[in-house]
Amino acid sequence: MGMGMEEESSILIRRRTSLPATMVMVVLLLLCCNCGVEVVVAADESSTAGCPGGDGDGYRQLWVFGDSYADTGNLGNLGRELTHAWYYPYGVTFPRHPTGRFSDGRVLTDFVASAVGIATPVAYKLRRRGHGGELVSRGMNFAVGGSGVLDTGYFQRNISTQIDLFQKQLRGCGPTGVALVVVSGNDYSAVVEKNNGTSEAAIAYIPTVVRGLREQLRRLRDDVGMRKVVVTNLHPMGCTPYFTRSLNYSACDPLANAGSDQHNAALRSVLHDLDPANTTFLLLDLHTPFVALIDAKFPVRLRPCCETFTADGYCGQEDDGGKKQYTVCDDPERHFYWDDVHPTQAAWAAVADAFTPAIHHFLSI
Repeated sequence: MGMGMEEESSILIRRRTSLPATMVMVVLLLLCCNCGVEVVVAADESSTAGCPGGDGDGYRQLWVFGDSYADTGNLGNLGRELTHAWYYPYGVTFPRHPTGRFSDGRVLTDFVASAVGIATPVAYKLRRRGHGGELVSRGMNFAVGGSGVLDTGYFQRNISTQIDLFQKQLRGCGPTGVALVVVSGNDYSAVVEKNNGTSEAAIAYIPTVVRGLREQLRRLRDDVGMRKVVVTNLHPMGCTPYFTRSLNYSACDPLANAGSDQHNAALRSVLHDLDPANTTFLLLDLHTPFVALIDAKFPVRLRPCCETFTADGYCGQEDDGGKKQYTVCDDPERHFYWDDVHPTQAAWAAVADAFTPAIHHFLSI
């Protein structure tokens, strides 16, 4: 992929730490249906095309900010070790080849777009490919794997910088459509790494992260002018295979899940203060369906479909001779998790079944 001043490839640096390599990669990946995923983008972002239609035409655009739970191709292909999502077996279910999504197929953005009633918005990094004046016709995805509310230390665009790019794309037009803000835990993984692996440091960091998130939500409403903003709560991080592996995939880590609960309580308080009437902000509940589905629906709940041979490996890893250092399950639809931190397409579809009615109601008021 070409690199320019405005779309330089994200640079990931693996620091030397006392943590296993898996933790470093979690920072990159954790947070490092029937919906279209075609890649169609504007040929020239400096186009003088008119502003998009108003919300009287319905909420026909989706603007996405966040991390790898929402990324649909913004993390550049920098090699297998650092950017797994551009290599087999990612994308094996849909569209049967890697697309930069951190799953075997579709991810959260695809299903939220479907709930809104539009095709998946183009990834910012891919905006100059293809043809045709569709720069803002269905919005744009600025989310990138490894990002956080604050700086995670891996040179990824944090949410504030992603919103800067959004404002640039508007070129003075008033925003329309829906904003989606996805926060999946990279800020906490980063602070754990900096503090030699202590979960207590991550929990102590919650007020800082939530304050930063509050400011970006306020900014989207007051400075940018978004009338509808959907923000996710935090999934049960202790149930990801990164944590459950040490427990033989038999149980979730209670301390990590307690951190998720504290983050979510603080976020609920923030949204109540920002929007007591619940007309501008929707707290998109991922936590409840994650817990319910992990406990009930999927036969393989806490073990990933793509499982590495060692705890410090990664899905898609190969040795110097090209030999696979991982296994892939026969049926990803039986698994909730695809890799150490990301759900399968089947899991996202089931979660979307739970949250789609809330999005429909939110957009009707």
